[in-house]
Amino acid sequence: MNELSVDTVPDPQILNAQDAIVRVTMTATCGSDLHLLDGYFPFMESGDVLGHEFIGEIVETGPEVRRHEVGDRVVVCTFIGCGRCWYCEQQLFSLCDNANTNPAISEALWGFPAGGCFGFSLVFGGFTGSHAEYIRVPYVDHGAFAIPDGVDDENALFASDTAPTGWMGAELGGVQPGDVVAVWGCGAVGQMAARAAFLLGAERVIAIDRYPDRLAMTKRHAGAEVLNYEQTDVPGELHEMTGGRGADVCIEAVGSEAHGTGLTNIHDQVKHKLRLQTDRPTAVRQAIYSCRKGGSVFVLGVFGGFVDKFPLGAVYMKGLTFRAAPQHGQRYIPMLLDRMAIGELQTAHYATHVLPLDQGPQAYQMFKNKSDGCVRVAFRP
Repeated sequence: MNELSVDTVPDPQILNAQDAIVRVTMTATCGSDLHLLDGYFPFMESGDVLGHEFIGEIVETGPEVRRHEVGDRVVVCTFIGCGRCWYCEQQLFSLCDNANTNPAISEALWGFPAGGCFGFSLVFGGFTGSHAEYIRVPYVDHGAFAIPDGVDDENALFASDTAPTGWMGAELGGVQPGDVVAVWGCGAVGQMAARAAFLLGAERVIAIDRYPDRLAMTKRHAGAEVLNYEQTDVPGELHEMTGGRGADVCIEAVGSEAHGTGLTNIHDQVKHKLRLQTDRPTAVRQAIYSCRKGGSVFVLGVFGGFVDKFPLGAVYMKGLTFRAAPQHGQRYIPMLLDRMAIGELQTAHYATHVLPLDQGPQAYQMFKNKSDGCVRVAFRP
């Protein structure tokens, strides 16, 4: 666990007729990578290449590729979709039935095969990640999108994963004009969810975190009101801020290693360290308790197994709509690129640090510790 190095690996090859080889020009760290490094997500193997958020240039295509050609500058969706199975036809691309070439593990874990994802262990197909000079992209006609000329690399990069993830949380969370929205987590995905909520018509967005620099960034770039959960009782404060009703939509953008305060947090930390539970649902619980009756909770953070003390009674008795999903990026990426092209959506500021790939181990340590104000590190291979 937590062992990273930069090594030479074989160049990727075209394996299927709908593949392309992409020369990676930028790739970003993501909080879900930390779950892999910390050993809380199973089936990573020595030598696996991390990374799932990236842009690049197509340098080779398979014989059945129709929508792209060599030289195209593209952003590639993190989750791989074949474009023709029942799930892809319903625009549930991260649930694709054909992308994962190793479905048995996820069938045993969750009852159904997971989709395919770059750089995210054997559970999601064992695909090589994007922290490399070149990467093989399966079903490239359905997963890669041309970047408009007016959109620079730093903005386009986050159309791969961060932007569609945050947008999906707001849209599928049911944000309506006039809503009050609360977002847990002020990393890049939480900041994007806050911005998306405003673009979908929310009247107020309240973002929760404990890092002053992230709270300030969310206030500055997304326009959200902010709460530091180490300095205030968040459910009580949200109760006051909403006239006693609670938030209309609550979006959890933290994931399985959430932190909190009080005895419940200590209990979660101990059980997590001892592997007596696989995930810490601290932020999920708080979102459920802070949502108004009849409201909506959407979980964007990555969870892989089981949690303790899940407040199902509150979900039921409050009549909440509770949803969660990996991002269906192919549904949103073209729209997000269009918004970037007209200047309505900016994401470049999420990359607080841009470094060469050979500094990967040091960069991930900085990213994990959130030192030097790090929100995301973007690599240029």
